[in-house]
Amino acid sequence: MNFTRTLFPLSMLLLSGCVVGPDYQKPETALPAKFSESKSASADNVTLNPWWESFRDKRLNDLVHQGMNENLTVLQALERIDAAEANVIVAGAGALPSLGASAEGNVSGRDGSYLRRTTTSDHSESKSISAGLSASWLLDFFGQYRRQKEAANASLDAAYDDVNVARLAYLSDLVSSYINARYYQEALALSRKNLQSRRESLKLTNEIKEAGAASSLDVLQTEGLVNQTLADLPALETGFHQSANHIATLLGVPAATITSSLIKGSSQPMPRYATRTGVPADLIRNRPDIRAAERRLQAATAAIGVAEADLYPSIQLGGSIGATRNFNPVAGNLTSWSFGPSLSLPIFNGGALKAQVKIARSEAEQQYLNWKSTVLNAVEEVENAQTALIRDGQTVAALRKVVNSYEQTLNLARESYRGGASTILDVLDAERNVATARLSLASAIRQLARDYVSLNVAIGGGSAIGTPAVVATK
Repeated sequence: MNFTRTLFPLSMLLLSGCVVGPDYQKPETALPAKFSESKSASADNVTLNPWWESFRDKRLNDLVHQGMNENLTVLQALERIDAAEANVIVAGAGALPSLGASAEGNVSGRDGSYLRRTTTSDHSESKSISAGLSASWLLDFFGQYRRQKEAANASLDAAYDDVNVARLAYLSDLVSSYINARYYQEALALSRKNLQSRRESLKLTNEIKEAGAASSLDVLQTEGLVNQTLADLPALETGFHQSANHIATLLGVPAATITSSLIKGSSQPMPRYATRTGVPADLIRNRPDIRAAERRLQAATAAIGVAEADLYPSIQLGGSIGATRNFNPVAGNLTSWSFGPSLSLPIFNGGALKAQVKIARSEAEQQYLNWKSTVLNAVEEVENAQTALIRDGQTVAALRKVVNSYEQTLNLARESYRGGASTILDVLDAERNVATARLSLASAIRQLARDYVSLNVAIGGGSAIGTPAVVATK
């Protein structure tokens, strides 16, 4: 009856226990109603949008899907989910009763003789076995373990978001590297085409020289352009191989493994449709790095409650029961038990516990500032990528016209040179202009494609494709 009278008030106190520390509130920051160069219309969930398929490049699609779950950075992030899930279990275990068992066997004795008045032999032996059970339960009156589990669950959610961050970085790196590889192949093809054109000019110059209408200087100048073009080829080949090697690394295979499959070139990737950027507020929902920062803010907020709970008394219920059996009939057997609460009250600790609360609050404020910075950086990335995409599209359109004009100029210059109405310098200048314009166009197309990648990555496009189906257990 006394046991019941003691336990009942404690149980009522436990049931009425409070949770100290601030409750988590979603952070807010002022954002514009729309991006500067798009409409103020919210976009759908872009995290499942396979935006790279806009390039309509089957080889690129195959590479993306091949490496989606083979990229080593993504696999590391997936492993961290396992650790975060285990940490949730550890955090919740402290609030549960613990039970332990022990057993011990002992044999002791003595054997010998000693001399007092007469010689006496002494021989004795005793055996015993003891076993016991112990239990304890720390009553979580102030929500210390509940806050710890809240923090652990938030960290688990952040681990899931970190996988999407890694996947987004993989998509950006892989598609950009593929764009680079195709650019170098296009630049090589254009340089070889320019080489052929300059060799034709060299042949024409030699023919005119033989007819007495050109000088050796004209021939040497033409040969110089041929050799210059030959000197440009190795650097472009190096760029292609380095891009192909990096793609292999991103796929989790040794370098040069997929180079042979990329040797057969294809046209440079060009996006076939525009990207709906939505509004800045959509980024909070779609960007995994913003979501991860928010989850870390939630974990830091819960940690304040953990630190504050240490300022208050703690009560632990504990008990044990043990039995000892002696095989010596003189000693007999023994059974013992104990049960009762123990109170721990922080009285003087030099201000350390209050300092821990201050540290926890400061860390939470840092996480809020980090979240806000992440949001603002995301808005900037979208604005920059969208601005670049629009302007580079205009550049590509203009350069196409430039290439067409210079190609016509080259044809006219050659005809004029054959007729003796112009010099070889006019032809060489026209060839240089054509070569430069063609390579500038290829470079602008590469930049346009990379701007498209940057914009889709900036809005969080495709980040949730392949995300593990398991969600955090609350």
